Amino acid sequence: MDSAAPSQTFRAALRWTLVVVFAGAGLLHLKSPHAFEQIVPAWVPYPHQVVLATGVAELLGAAGLVITPMRWLAGWGLAAYALCVWPANFHHAFANVAIDGVTLSWAYHGPRLVFQPVLIWAALYAGTVIDWPWARQRS
Repeated sequence: MDSAAPSQTFRAALRWTLVVVFAGAGLLHLKSPHAFEQIVPAWVPYPHQVVLATGVAELLGAAGLVITPMRWLAGWGLAAYALCVWPANFHHAFANVAIDGVTLSWAYHGPRLVFQPVLIWAALYAGTVIDWPWARQRS
């Protein structure tokens, strides 16, 4: 391992952070789907079912990160999930969608939109799909 590469402890800490984040988000999607349905773009059919499915996907992804043989697949799945829900985040921000009458500012939307690629990377890295940017160059 390159001395500049973070330790396996960093990858494990990132993995457990994502487990908590995705499991928590999954439970919220299942407990309060109405709040999430409001930011689903109009072109997405069956918003209630989609929100419930995203909650299940988050829970399965979180569980997969914990189960070593499933970790790689969970990393891919959570990265794909984060990419697929990004349009809802853009819709929420640019359509100025109020959730139960509450409109959020760009202090919320800006970091959320910018952070999504980091979340995608984190899922891939925690799932051991990639080692970037710490992988050694092959000659």
